[in-house]
Amino acid sequence: MTTFKEQLEQPGELGQLRSHDSPEDNLQKTLEMPIILSTQGLTRRFDKFVAVDSLDIFVKQGEVFGLLGPNGAGKSTVIKMLTTLLPLTAGKAMLAGYDVTHQAGVVRRVFGYVPQALSADGYLTGYENLLIFAKLYDIPRRRRERCIREILAFMGLLDVRDRLVRNYSGGMIRKLEIAQSILHEPQILFLDEPTVGLDPIARAQVWQLVQQLRAEFGTTIFLTTHFLEEADNLCDRVTIMQRGREVITGIPQELKASLEQANATLDDVFIHYTGDQLTSGVSYRETARTRRNAQRLG
Repeated sequence: MTTFKEQLEQPGELGQLRSHDSPEDNLQKTLEMPIILSTQGLTRRFDKFVAVDSLDIFVKQGEVFGLLGPNGAGKSTVIKMLTTLLPLTAGKAMLAGYDVTHQAGVVRRVFGYVPQALSADGYLTGYENLLIFAKLYDIPRRRRERCIREILAFMGLLDVRDRLVRNYSGGMIRKLEIAQSILHEPQILFLDEPTVGLDPIARAQVWQLVQQLRAEFGTTIFLTTHFLEEADNLCDRVTIMQRGREVITGIPQELKASLEQANATLDDVFIHYTGDQLTSGVSYRETARTRRNAQRLG
């Protein structure tokens, strides 16, 4: 298995997606790649409540794909099914050629996952957190130190490797969480609202990191976000969900052009296809969760 440094020096097929290419060139190359993730009739019910209703989507290798929707649309439920944390009620999902239901053990080795909830231990150092994940991923002992050192350097965290994570800034915590999730060099990385609670500077750093992971390593990124500017800047394609169903899927620029109005934004697209649902209807529990996330990352 190649290291991060070796991948940078000798990019393979996925290294075609380089940071010096224009966004249009990168998009065209991405759309020519094979499909790495697909769902057919993906459904999840909780008793009589249908959280995800017959979702059909696909993601190309090396693509940055965004799943958008108001609170309660089913975005996190989709990610939990794709990462084997929730069983499918019906339908089928494939990751890197493996069936999520019948080959879950193999599937878990091909993806990384950064959840909304805090996944780094504040009472351990950055290095100690990464060491635990290296062991969980069965990275051979002889490779662990080099792997951890390289990923810390890549994330810009080498100088704070021995600092307790509870003393990290919000942006540093998120970088560490992403580092934990890519130690085993996954083909696809799931990010569930990766910039919630971050200040604008830290948010921009995460954006840059997502772009770098795709450009340098060809990592496929599957993210959810409430920040439509974020999706517009990062995503090659987006799917907008509402009440568990797909509303529309497309390239952000083409979706904006479809409105036939001057200076249309992805916010306008969202409102057009779903109604003004983005900030309305937020429950007390959702508000409390968002504020807790903001507090722990602040």
